[in-house]
Amino acid sequence: MFEHKKIQELDDFFIELKKRREQGVYFCRINGYNEQVQNFILKFYQSARQYGVVIEGKIPNPDEKNLAYYSEIMGMDFQMSLGFFTASLKKWLPRMNDYQRNQVAVSIYDSLDSMRKSGKNENMLKNAYIKFMCWLYYKFERIVSQLGDNNVPKILYEGQISNYELMLVSILSHAGCDVVLLQYQGDNSYRKLDPQSSRSQELAMPGLSAFPDYFNLKWIQGELQRKQNRERLYGVLPETVNCTNAWIQGKGFSDVLTPISGRGQEPKLFYNCMIRINGVEDKLTYQKDLFQLQKELKSSGRRLLILEQEVPKPGMDEIGAVRRKNYGNQEQMLLDLAGNIQYTANVELQRLMHKAFLDIIIEEGQKEGMNLNRLTNKAVYLLCWLKRYQSELFNNWKLPEIGCVIYLGGCKDENEAMFFRFLAKLPIDVLILVPDGNSRCVLEDPVLFEVNFSDSLNVTRVPRENGEIQIGTAAYHAERELDTLMYQDSGMYRNRQYKKAVAVTLRTMYEEIAILWDQELKYRPNFSTSEDTVTMPVIFAKVSGVKEQNAARYWSGMKGLLTGDTLLIKQVPYVNSTDYNPIKAHAAEFFKNGKVQKAKIRAHPDYQYGVLREEVQEHILEKLQALIDMRAIRGTFENGTEYTIVSTVLNLKKEIVRLIQKFDFTRKNPKIVYINPTEKPISLEDSIITAFLNLVGFDVIFFVPTGYQSVEQHFNRGLMEEHQIGDYLYDLKVPEFASVSSNSSTRQSWRERIFKRGT
Repeated sequence: MFEHKKIQELDDFFIELKKRREQGVYFCRINGYNEQVQNFILKFYQSARQYGVVIEGKIPNPDEKNLAYYSEIMGMDFQMSLGFFTASLKKWLPRMNDYQRNQVAVSIYDSLDSMRKSGKNENMLKNAYIKFMCWLYYKFERIVSQLGDNNVPKILYEGQISNYELMLVSILSHAGCDVVLLQYQGDNSYRKLDPQSSRSQELAMPGLSAFPDYFNLKWIQGELQRKQNRERLYGVLPETVNCTNAWIQGKGFSDVLTPISGRGQEPKLFYNCMIRINGVEDKLTYQKDLFQLQKELKSSGRRLLILEQEVPKPGMDEIGAVRRKNYGNQEQMLLDLAGNIQYTANVELQRLMHKAFLDIIIEEGQKEGMNLNRLTNKAVYLLCWLKRYQSELFNNWKLPEIGCVIYLGGCKDENEAMFFRFLAKLPIDVLILVPDGNSRCVLEDPVLFEVNFSDSLNVTRVPRENGEIQIGTAAYHAERELDTLMYQDSGMYRNRQYKKAVAVTLRTMYEEIAILWDQELKYRPNFSTSEDTVTMPVIFAKVSGVKEQNAARYWSGMKGLLTGDTLLIKQVPYVNSTDYNPIKAHAAEFFKNGKVQKAKIRAHPDYQYGVLREEVQEHILEKLQALIDMRAIRGTFENGTEYTIVSTVLNLKKEIVRLIQKFDFTRKNPKIVYINPTEKPISLEDSIITAFLNLVGFDVIFFVPTGYQSVEQHFNRGLMEEHQIGDYLYDLKVPEFASVSSNSSTRQSWRERIFKRGT
């Protein structure tokens, strides 16, 4: 029989019999868990499936059919002799050779003899013998014919083993099997059967903990299946792998410029880097250093891709070019989409791309909240970007060449971060520059090396030519730093500090309008700034009636609203539908699929706002989209009113456009006073203009002495606050305000007379 030997390390189990330090077999109990144990069990499970037996739970006791068949073939005789056991095994398990039969017979005899010596009678021995024979036939028949082989057969038992099961497993072990017991509940139950631990060895290893709740053989089966699926996905792996950052000195630019030959000599590795530099080391020389970096990279013959501020999202044509289907699971999706990666010019590079793609998308798939549809979209994005930049980065590539990608501005979202993590697995240096301390790059990766500087500089472009370099003097940068200290979270704002703004309409008491009217926006309630956006509290109101029917005071008080930034409208309508408008013919092409086509609008010869500052143009187009999305104008997305909105907003009169161009979001805002003293209706275009200018940040107030409905006839909902201040008067004529009295008494009585608090 084979003797049990003690293992020195878990891999001893997988050594062939003739190569083992001591000729023998191993019988080990595993009561604790770590990563090494998990990997061993995965490997042992595969071996037991192939060359042995896996027992999940108890070995079923022989049933009536099993016993009837045994009785029919073998009869019910029993003799406590080695010859009887040998002869019985020859008849019952004919595939065993003489050596195997003798090993098992001797082992059975020893086990039953041990029972007899412990006081068990012959009937108990017979029952145990028949149970062993049935188990050997029904559960272990495939293993007994391998006993004594150089490739030692394996038994993996999961759970708390019983006395008779332990006896049979010991019989097979002594006959030439390796055995592992997986005991998730610990060793107490086993110790009752084998107090001296004489039949098996308990695995002693530092750092063992309790088995995780999820861990069992079913989980192992799933892991192996997933591993097989992955192997099927990956196919032939590349011969080279990336050695990222292990060779760098941590100096940033100089690491990227390190010659490829000076990075390492191992032929199975390619040496690249993945570096992010936050801030700038020297404001005075940063742009010159950046120019010199790209110049030296080009002169060295390395492929260089420079991206600035964003990686443009894939267009519909790019997305449509990716071959894809409907998928039922992640593996199916990966297997199909990976087929889009084709680079026949270099098979090794294609395999590197294929593996990097699968690695990254599998990592993305493990993120919390990820579903198949979202993961598929990410994979398509990655394929689009790879195809877009593939030739620029890898044209005629061969080892050990390493290209370089410089990304100025930092990753804005998780898709961009995914793309650069992907590139870092390829023969590419990835250098991410975030010189502006107010910017944030969302890229996270265990391999990423970061260089941090305290100084900050707003750089939006990598200079390609000497003429593009703009270098500030020391005094200039000192002034910028002082500027930041003064205007950041201080309540003070420099001219046109913010480029984006959102208007919120104040719901006020009638008397508050005069108080707020000529205030700077920053002093109004609910004004705020957040990052790069201002929240502007504005007035949008209608005043109906005339206080005490006193028209003179009514006009005099109204004159007090006519500040230098106020547009007075007293001819109704201000814009008529019949007025010439060159934009009308193009409105349908300027608005498609629910979106304002900004690029088409700006490129069109009839676009009138091209002379305005870029941020002003963007502000106008954003608020145009917002007005349509609100569906505030009656008929939007019902009878084509959205096209009227587009043509009206893009054809504003020059006096309004100039007010918008002049507008600083933190100071006094432009205003409109619109007077409608008659029954004449306000046009749809006037309603569009005033609603739009409310979103832009204008104060808009309508004076309607008749109390009639006017602008609100074209609104789907109440956008304005209406104030009823007195009796309705009809057929009033709007005076020339230059002739209206504006002496001090009139000015002082404005609040009392027009916005009277109760006198």
